[in-house]
Amino acid sequence: MMPLIIKERKISNFIPSMNALLRRLPLSHPKRSLIESELTKRKAGNRGEEAVDYFLKDLPEFIIVKDVRLSNGNGDFYQIDILLLCPNFLLILEIKNISGTIYFDPAFNQLIQRRQENERGFLDPLIQAKRQQKELSKWLADRKIPTTIEYLVVISNPSTIIKTSSYHKLALEKVLHASHLRERIDKLKEKYPEEKLTDREIKKLGRVITNKHIPANYNVLKYFDIDINEINAGIQCSACSRFSVKRVRGTWKCSSCHTSDKEAHIRTLHDYLLLISSSITNQQFREFTHLSSSNIAKKLLTALKLPYTGSYKDRTYHLSAELFEKFHFTGRK
Repeated sequence: MMPLIIKERKISNFIPSMNALLRRLPLSHPKRSLIESELTKRKAGNRGEEAVDYFLKDLPEFIIVKDVRLSNGNGDFYQIDILLLCPNFLLILEIKNISGTIYFDPAFNQLIQRRQENERGFLDPLIQAKRQQKELSKWLADRKIPTTIEYLVVISNPSTIIKTSSYHKLALEKVLHASHLRERIDKLKEKYPEEKLTDREIKKLGRVITNKHIPANYNVLKYFDIDINEINAGIQCSACSRFSVKRVRGTWKCSSCHTSDKEAHIRTLHDYLLLISSSITNQQFREFTHLSSSNIAKKLLTALKLPYTGSYKDRTYHLSAELFEKFHFTGRK
């Protein structure tokens, strides 16, 4: 019997936005390596969370809420990778996908990764998980919901070597490989034998938490402090990646490799949505695509049947992720 998953994980728009930014950022841009590093880290995090899903399949007594971002009521947010709910307790799983050897340093409250000859420091995930526990406990107390919250730091990569000092009791108790998750959950069930909530109350709580989820809406240019004038405008060729595509007799044609593409403007609009705005005017479309004809621009935008506001002259078209999913443009490379 499978657990009840109330909220599945959804890929953040930040990864497609970083892909779009890298497509349009000059190769010589000084922040390119920073963006590539951040993209690699985010993708690894997603893979790590997906790897842990395998070990949650045989937990029929649990409700599962994945990737929930909640407000603490003071303008700040906290994000929980996986939240398990059962009548006896709630369990926060903070997932880390870090390879090599990792050392939980109790003296400076940091996580140190050792890989070949290099060392790299990370914020201690135990601190992150403890903060999530504190915030969620306060949220439950405000609603007079009587249950206990535990947390674990789960290392998703089975080949990662986990180390800490012999006196770091918190790390020894809370950190584990994903393959040991079931065993640790069984110990928690022994620790909390009393049911504090009914099955119905747990399902309701899972739904309420899911409804409180506030998706992160990152502006990738603002996040990396990049001005819009630093990115390449124009239509990018899907074959050679050059920004040398022009409108020629009812289609788009690359002047470098001569590839023709009738949907090139749709990909460009997708980049515009990911990087700049969810609304666009005829003039903004022409500026971003380097298209001179307002009539052709109007024809292309109208053909997509985009929702719009405003009168004929100052019409604003509205873009959405759902629109581009129809064309199989997701930006998730």
